[in-house]
Amino acid sequence: MVKIVVFDSGFGSLSMIKQIRKMMKAQIIYFADQSNFPYGKKSILQLRKIITKTIDSLQNEFDPQVIVVGSNTPSILLGGYKSSKIIGVYPPLKEASQKTKTYSIAILSTQNVVKSKALDELIRKNVSKKVNILKINASSLVELVESGKFIENKRFCKNIIKSLLEKKFLNNNIDVVTLSSTHLPFLLPILQESFPKISFLDPAENVVKKIMRKHKSRGRESLKIFSSGNVSKFQKQLHKIGINNKVIFKKYGIP
Repeated sequence: MVKIVVFDSGFGSLSMIKQIRKMMKAQIIYFADQSNFPYGKKSILQLRKIITKTIDSLQNEFDPQVIVVGSNTPSILLGGYKSSKIIGVYPPLKEASQKTKTYSIAILSTQNVVKSKALDELIRKNVSKKVNILKINASSLVELVESGKFIENKRFCKNIIKSLLEKKFLNNNIDVVTLSSTHLPFLLPILQESFPKISFLDPAENVVKKIMRKHKSRGRESLKIFSSGNVSKFQKQLHKIGINNKVIFKKYGIP
């Protein structure tokens, strides 16, 4: 059975894991690097140190066939990975540009990604010039998810979402949005309820398809969860969304 390690700065990896479990059977190790949250406000130098140390530690301890860096931020800003077993997460820009009918799409991402030349280069390579791109800093929405408010206070989340996005979507005639942070799919039900005419694209399916091209789905699935943050708090949050696995404390990255 294929062994897959998925990590991010917290809840984000869970949206990726949900898609993996939906599409294939695998032995999954999930590392929530909560002591380094948020990746989206780290400098490139800080990110490189954290991601390199974390990948090396996870590789040495678990020897997986696949390591998914379950965050758009390091995947985009660090410019790819040398090992073929390491898979990054990127905005589904080609799919968005093919799907839009208004020729206006929005990218919801973290603060540093929105400002980066790396994202501009991805857009240049994957999106037609006739498509208008609106880049939106969604770091405040990422923080909503990591705080657990998406579980406990959906009305509050809906108000924050509408205040951040409603005018931007309307004024720019947006009809397709990429969820370019793996935290954001947890807000998908609220996004769809608030903006029923807009299509929201999650990059997770593309990542799983990439894994499945190289590895067969077979055997009994399993999930082990590790966190570098408050294990007790995280365990309670996971219970509320139906995940009862024990969370074990681990610290791999550089604080």
